[in-house]
Amino acid sequence: MSGIPVDVAVEDELSEFVVLRLLAVAKPIYHVGVTYRRGGFGYLRRTINGWNAAAKGKPFVVLTDLDDALCPADLIGEWLTSAPSPNLLFRVAVREVEAWLLADVNNLAGFLRIAERNVPQDPDNIPDPKAVLIELARWSRLKYVRDSLLPRLGSTAKQGPGYNECLGAFVRENWDARAASVQSPSLARALRRFEEFRPVWPNRQNL
Repeated sequence: MSGIPVDVAVEDELSEFVVLRLLAVAKPIYHVGVTYRRGGFGYLRRTINGWNAAAKGKPFVVLTDLDDALCPADLIGEWLTSAPSPNLLFRVAVREVEAWLLADVNNLAGFLRIAERNVPQDPDNIPDPKAVLIELARWSRLKYVRDSLLPRLGSTAKQGPGYNECLGAFVRENWDARAASVQSPSLARALRRFEEFRPVWPNRQNL
């Protein structure tokens, strides 16, 4: 197989970096076409049934955060109004995609310039992985990291102005998804699904 064409829909820029990295390291080879990213989980929830229908003709990868939902199966069942297409790769990060970054303890500690012992070992059970990651950045020895990830003094923002750019660089250049999957069961399931996926192409004689 020369490669699998897919389109992608995600909540935000960081999720896009993560999905593209996962598709790049997974086998078989994926060829990413269009990426849809227009405003958080609300956008994904409104459009998921359209992506599910579109997946009949071309595979779709959708990634969202679990956030406060009970479990991925409940979230998927609540969002989809019909059976998922076999070509819909709908993955849920537990509880946020930042947990998947925290799961690569060695590389994240090196990127932030902090001690490995300060990085949590069970990221899927952290209620607010983004807050934990930002708190770790407070102890970074790199001013660039602190300025990028931490909210400005007096700001109501939950993250710094260079949050996506800084962590995007980590994902592209340092993040080891396979090592991280050992610490994060939800990431392991996503990576395994990408590795095992084989599209079901429509019978064009019946179109």
